[in-house]
Amino acid sequence: MLPSPLAASMHDATRTITTLRSDAVEVPDLRIVVTPQKGPPIEAPLGVAPLVLGTSAECDVVIPDARVSRRHCQIRLSPRGIVVTDLGSKNGTFINDVLVHEGFLTPRAIASLGGVSLTVRVCGAPVLVPLSTSASFGEALGGSVPMRALFARLERAAATSETILLLGESGTGKEVLARAIHDASPRRGGPFVVLDCSAVAPGLIEAELFGYTRGAFTGAQTARAGLLEEANGGTLFLDELGELPLDLQPKLLRALEARQVRRVGAAAYTSFDARIVAATHRDLQGRVASGAFREDLYYRLAVVEAVVPPLRERKDDIPLLVERFLAAQAPPRSLDDLPPNALELLKGHHWPGNVRELRNTVARLVLFPHLAEQAIVKVAPRVDDMGVGPLAALTLREARDMVVEQFERRFISTKLREHGGNVARAAASMGVSRQLVHRLMDRYGIRSRD
Repeated sequence: MLPSPLAASMHDATRTITTLRSDAVEVPDLRIVVTPQKGPPIEAPLGVAPLVLGTSAECDVVIPDARVSRRHCQIRLSPRGIVVTDLGSKNGTFINDVLVHEGFLTPRAIASLGGVSLTVRVCGAPVLVPLSTSASFGEALGGSVPMRALFARLERAAATSETILLLGESGTGKEVLARAIHDASPRRGGPFVVLDCSAVAPGLIEAELFGYTRGAFTGAQTARAGLLEEANGGTLFLDELGELPLDLQPKLLRALEARQVRRVGAAAYTSFDARIVAATHRDLQGRVASGAFREDLYYRLAVVEAVVPPLRERKDDIPLLVERFLAAQAPPRSLDDLPPNALELLKGHHWPGNVRELRNTVARLVLFPHLAEQAIVKVAPRVDDMGVGPLAALTLREARDMVVEQFERRFISTKLREHGGNVARAAASMGVSRQLVHRLMDRYGIRSRD
């Protein structure tokens, strides 16, 4: 029996991403439709970037159903069709009632996530997505379609003075991209100033941003310009913007709108001329909906919004990144210096810590080539076992990241075991929020049931 014209067009629309030129791909105009048993359907566009579905607020599509796991499955568009991949969910992912780890969502097929149905709808004609002709943007690397699409968007935005908001998981390289935006902009001759909102005590962020006068508070023995003034003529990168205190957000909005700051303790305003690039791993739209982030500030900063894909969604870029990290070693190394099958192991890992985790893993492989599998999929050797000597071959930042990662993995795993896998109780015993523990568990691939 021949397929109907509608089914045939549906098949063509969902089957392929077509490369038309070296600088563009044609992507079908699709929306995924999730139908919970209670509540209205949930729709989301499916484009070059994959979508992660689950109950976690950090997922691209949040499904409010207890039978769905925190990170249940991923759906992505490939040259052969729509691919659904289970992410280790508790109740499994099914396509037409068949349990799958990975499978194609064909026309008229129905996927099931713990009882919640998932289908795909064709909305219109295919969309032409521009691609960068380069596999790099500044120090950021990526020859995959998602990264080249991101580079094309940022290349175009960098030439303007518009604010840019970078969204993505921890370790995806948002600061590297912010630096690349600055270097590709007309402001490249000016300063590039960084404020990590999560690394400064909430009560001190205002003084850091806006500056202060002498005697404005205890310890203010001299006047000091804030980072908005220091970035004059250049770029201010606000990292982890989602951690900005709510009471400070209207002051930042006012400063950005007026292009003026008033130092703490001062009566007069000072003009500044800095471009703002912000970044966060938080779901800012969700925080706006919950009242934790001001909607007007969000829209002021998200003039250009770009999502940085996690490493697991662009594993074709792993050899390119590994080659870069090896070349940066002292002495420089190449892919030929890796242990046998190491590259295959690297491609098979989930990379919850993204490019940062990959960089640290490559450093471990160089230090301990005989422990290739453990270095990639398990944990680093204990610092007290290996001493400081091997770490001396790394930069301070690389060595510190390796030690912190090892400690956090072991500490969180120990606390979860002590509390029977209960994240809330483990977080309380550590004196931190559940959200932080979940984020670290995602970064290191730790599951409470394990």
